[in-house]
Amino acid sequence: MTTLTQRRAGTCTLLLVGILLIAANLRAPITGLPPLLGAIRSDLALGTTAAGALTTLPLLAFALLSPFSAWFARAWGLERALFGAMAAIAAGIAIRSTGSYWCLYLGTWIIGMGIAVGNVLLPSLVKRDFPHNVTAVTGAYALAMGVAATLGSAAMAPLAQAWGWHAALLGFLVLPAAALAAWAPQLGSQTRPAAGAAAAPKGEPVWRSALAWQVTGFLGLNSTIYYVAIGWLPTMLTDSGMSATRAGFLHGVLQLATAVPGLLLGPIVRRMQDQRAAAATVALCSAIALAGLAWAPQLALLWSILFGVGTGAGMILGLAFIGLRTANAHQAAALSGMAQCIGYLLAAAGPMAMGALHDALGGWRVPLALCTALALLAALIGARAGRARRIGADAQEI
Repeated sequence: MTTLTQRRAGTCTLLLVGILLIAANLRAPITGLPPLLGAIRSDLALGTTAAGALTTLPLLAFALLSPFSAWFARAWGLERALFGAMAAIAAGIAIRSTGSYWCLYLGTWIIGMGIAVGNVLLPSLVKRDFPHNVTAVTGAYALAMGVAATLGSAAMAPLAQAWGWHAALLGFLVLPAAALAAWAPQLGSQTRPAAGAAAAPKGEPVWRSALAWQVTGFLGLNSTIYYVAIGWLPTMLTDSGMSATRAGFLHGVLQLATAVPGLLLGPIVRRMQDQRAAAATVALCSAIALAGLAWAPQLALLWSILFGVGTGAGMILGLAFIGLRTANAHQAAALSGMAQCIGYLLAAAGPMAMGALHDALGGWRVPLALCTALALLAALIGARAGRARRIGADAQEI
């Protein structure tokens, strides 16, 4: 009996390690690129808008491929689909690191495809295998994402100075390689996603719901300002006179700060009657941080932490709204698909638009001021999305 229990515990531990290593791949290969944008732009003669496309491409992949991820799981099983996602990330990293102009963009797109599948399917795996510890395991893998992204961003500038940006980018291959090795024992299983993880059924009325659009707007604006900061923060800081190593470190601090709310916010949200004040407050934190980066960049450490906490909490609240504002799993799946598609399309436009604005005006103050306005708009929309109501229950159909 003891041996059987030990065997089950060992299997559960191996599964959890695999989940954490997969999670480590879902942010770092993309967010580790911005600290190297200066060197890449110089080497390949890229303009600011073209460089911004390197942040935009993965987000477009997220928006376009996410609706098909559940199909992959139904066709091949969750375990094999996730293994394929890690293999795609590994292939994308190798292609991106060759140094060719077109390979840089092609590899980035392939990485985005792999991350899109992992983003959609990993929560379903957690729901299936850890049904009584979803919050704890989700918090653990959110922390793994943040730590991996932090270490990756902090390491990029020193590695590039020592071996060049090609080798620095290739270093990310360690992450999918470790995940593939840890996940290989799971390939004996071929299971479908947990109930509700499949693509949303047709005919759901969420697209005609004002409340659904409020949830989508809050998530989309939060994602937009996050990816603008992730894409351009190191460049903003080096343009203000900071060293590339210091800028990469602060870029990592911002990402680590996004994981902090995951450890604290879940239990707090469950005790609230509604989330209006919480949604408005976290968006205001992001607005203050963006304004601070524009007018007091010497306090970039403070603003990086505040922005990371604000956008990290905003993402958690936005995802919580999907469950809290819907009446059943089918409606939640429909709202999730709507919010993810529209949200990532909005986020994809942000880095390129702000890069183009920088090129036109020759500075970052106006783009940051515009992002501050978007964060304030998110606070207003979040105060509406945070009301204790459900789609279809309050005559909000439009």
